[in-house]
Amino acid sequence: MKNKNAKNSWFLKALSLTVILAFSVPAMTNAQSGKTNFSGKWAMNSDKSKLPEGQGGGMRMGGGDMVVTQSGNTLTVERTRTGRDGQAMTTTDKYTLDGKETVNTTQRGERKSVAKWSADGKSLTITTNMSFDMNGQTREMKSTEVWTLVNPSTLSIASTRNGRNGDITMTLVYDKK
Repeated sequence: MKNKNAKNSWFLKALSLTVILAFSVPAMTNAQSGKTNFSGKWAMNSDKSKLPEGQGGGMRMGGGDMVVTQSGNTLTVERTRTGRDGQAMTTTDKYTLDGKETVNTTQRGERKSVAKWSADGKSLTITTNMSFDMNGQTREMKSTEVWTLVNPSTLSIASTRNGRNGDITMTLVYDKK
């Protein structure tokens, strides 16, 4: 009888430890990372956004609806916007969240980006460089986006990019769907 009780006792202890670890390890990992999670379906809010004057709508400047998936060390951003022909266009960009360079290919060429967290893990800065040919000349476009959750249902992306006549800045605000 002692053997059976000892086996049951050991089994219950092992089961208890397994249950505790199953709930505490993900919580500890999340608490240790302390990074904002931008995952969700987002709709651009034109009324709250600050767009540059004379540059067209936010859709052309990178706005439009988007689906963001943040898993482990990867941020995937799928943007849907209306093209010049009136048709919906969807682009997908992936970034690593460890400060290493990632490359996303577009119709115009390769975009090389680096994503870095702020010290407190509440905002993410994505710096992108892109070289492309336009009218026989090689041009370089640099941009910086700072992603911040204003609250659980509002995402702000403040961006700056170089333009023909200097830097163009804007802030796109998204509401969670």
